[in-house]
Amino acid sequence: MDFLQFLLDKNNIFIVVVALASGAMLVVSGLRKGRGGSAVDTTAAIQMVNHQGAVWVDVRAAEQFQAGHIAQARSVPADDLEKKAAALPKNKPLILVCEQGRTSPRIAQRLKALGLTDVKTLDGGMRAWYAANLPVTQKG
Repeated sequence: MDFLQFLLDKNNIFIVVVALASGAMLVVSGLRKGRGGSAVDTTAAIQMVNHQGAVWVDVRAAEQFQAGHIAQARSVPADDLEKKAAALPKNKPLILVCEQGRTSPRIAQRLKALGLTDVKTLDGGMRAWYAANLPVTQKG
C-alpha cells in the first residue's frame, strides 16, 4: 500500500505521468520504425554500400532527384515503383532514400511484397544526408 500512496502523492503524480507519457512515445516510435524494414543511419548505409555492394534507391520525385542526390543512386519515384521494381537487383541490399525518412518505410513494405527481401531505409532521408555534410550530385 505504501507504493500506491507514493505513486498517488501530489508531489509524485507529475513524475509518474511524465514517465508514462515518455514510455508511450518510445513504444509508438519503435512501432513506426519497425513497419517498413529497418532504418540505418548514414554511416551504416555507407558501410553497407562499401562492404556489401548495397544499392541506393532514391524514391523521391524526379525533380527532387535532379536537384541533388546521392552519387550512384537510382531514381525510382514512388509513383513508378511497380514499373521499375523489376530492374532492381534482388541479390544486393537496397537502401531507400526519401526526403525525411517518412515515406521510405511504406515503400520498403511494397518492395518486400514484390519479392525484394533485403530492403533498408535511410533514417532521416536526404535531410540526414545533408545534415551530415555528405556529398550530393546532380549528374545522372
